[in-house]
Amino acid sequence: MRCRHCGSDLSLHMIDLGLAPLANAYLSQEVLGKPERSYPLRVLVCEGCWLAQVEDFSKPDEIFQADYAYFSGYSTTWVEHCRNYAKDMIERFSLDPTSSVIEVGSNDGTLLGPFFDAGMRCAGIEPTLGTAEAARALGLEVVTEFLTYDLAVRLRTRGLRADLLVANNVLAHVPDINDFVSACSMLLSDDGVATFEFPHLQELLAGSQFDTIYHEHYSYLSLVSVESVFSQAGLMVFDVEQLSTHGGSLRVYAQRSDSGIHETLPSVAAVRCLESDAGLATPHVYSRLQVEADRIRDELREFLLGARTSGRSVAAYGAAAKGNTLLNYAGVDSDLVMFVVDRNPVKQGKFLPGSRIEIVAEDRLVETRPDYVLVLPWNLLPELSDQLSYVREWSGSLVTAVPELRVW
Repeated sequence: MRCRHCGSDLSLHMIDLGLAPLANAYLSQEVLGKPERSYPLRVLVCEGCWLAQVEDFSKPDEIFQADYAYFSGYSTTWVEHCRNYAKDMIERFSLDPTSSVIEVGSNDGTLLGPFFDAGMRCAGIEPTLGTAEAARALGLEVVTEFLTYDLAVRLRTRGLRADLLVANNVLAHVPDINDFVSACSMLLSDDGVATFEFPHLQELLAGSQFDTIYHEHYSYLSLVSVESVFSQAGLMVFDVEQLSTHGGSLRVYAQRSDSGIHETLPSVAAVRCLESDAGLATPHVYSRLQVEADRIRDELREFLLGARTSGRSVAAYGAAAKGNTLLNYAGVDSDLVMFVVDRNPVKQGKFLPGSRIEIVAEDRLVETRPDYVLVLPWNLLPELSDQLSYVREWSGSLVTAVPELRVW
């Protein structure tokens, strides 16, 4: 395999999670009796540009189908994050009703909503039909295609250019990262700003967050790798923020290299230094993740087997993609976890891929009163620990497995 950015041969392995189904391919009752397709889930690192990347076994249109089940609006933490982002961008870059905002991967319109309410022209680019329809119901303009350079040229020809282009948690999801970033550059106005948010590879490694690895994440990103990709596409980074979202993320601010007006801030050099000190441009730092993933897997299985042996019941909360990676790598199924609760009605009545654990509404927790509730989206723990405080009423406990097993 060659690096999807610089074309170098890949030989440095970061982790091998065996065979896994697509993390967001939730199963209906009708297909439970049929075989399920799984793919090797391995991450390699390019020693030329330091882009970490999964091997290509699945195509984007197999992953992001019309019934893709992730909707941004079901996480109150993420909704608040989007509102704060919109407020900050409007103030920082003096956006007004004459400004245009493009969001790539606009999902259900949660982020574009505040810009739209402020009277700006807003356009979403979102290939999954179900989420795009939810955004259109809010009055938003949505293009239901994958963003490519060819699409960007067509949109620009039609007069669509962005004063602010937003791509939150999208950069990791594209197989052709060079084409995608070139498309973003094409859509940007001469003095426009593009912001990209993505989980930070440094935090993934430091926190043993192997469960954030799944097939729809084609790349695992650091500033050093992103700057290489951007430079080739005619973009330059002028600011970087470190965020707490998704277990630790970066928000990178970029402008066109040929016409940008923003001075490069000290934050860029600061994050470069952090990554250098963490060894992200050296091979040895990547080998630790496999050992940590195996430890987490073994701890979780030991806990669940012990609970079953002692007659204690376990349910899970949050039918998240990261949970599917964790459960499948640990070999957990409905023998060890009764069901998983999720507030998204699109997921309810379906089953997790691989483990085939049933997804139910939250009232099932109150009905069954499990001894333990395994919280799968640990990144939302501050929100969920308050939301699930009623579990204490029957002396139940919450459990997380990453970065280490914790019961409280």
